[in-house]
Amino acid sequence: MNYQHQALAGGGWEKLSFIEQMAHIGSEVERAMKWRNKGNAVYSRMAIERALELIDFILRTRQPLSKLREMARVRECLVDDFYADNTHQSTDELWRKYFYAFALACARKKNNV
Repeated sequence: MNYQHQALAGGGWEKLSFIEQMAHIGSEVERAMKWRNKGNAVYSRMAIERALELIDFILRTRQPLSKLREMARVRECLVDDFYADNTHQSTDELWRKYFYAFALACARKKNNV
C-alpha cells in the first residue's frame, strides 16, 4: 500500500504513545483547516487525507474498545466536516480544542513538566 507516512506505517506508529499519535493527527487536521481557510482545497484535502491515514493506523492496532470507538467517531466527524455537509456542525475552534489537549500533554511529557 502507498502510505503518506512511510516511516510510521513501517512500525514507527506503534512506538508512539496514544497521546503522541493524537498530537500527530491534530497537526494534520490543523494544516487541513489552515489550507481550507486560505482557499486551497487541494492542500487541505491532502492534509486531511494524511490525518485520516493516521486515524486508520490507530483503528488497525490493538487498542481498548473505548479508544477505537472514539477514533471511529473522530474519523466520521472529520469526513463529514471536510467532505460532506458538516451535519455534525464541527468548527475549526472545536477541532482545535479537541486536539490541543493532546498537543499540550505531548509537549509536557517531552519536557518532563
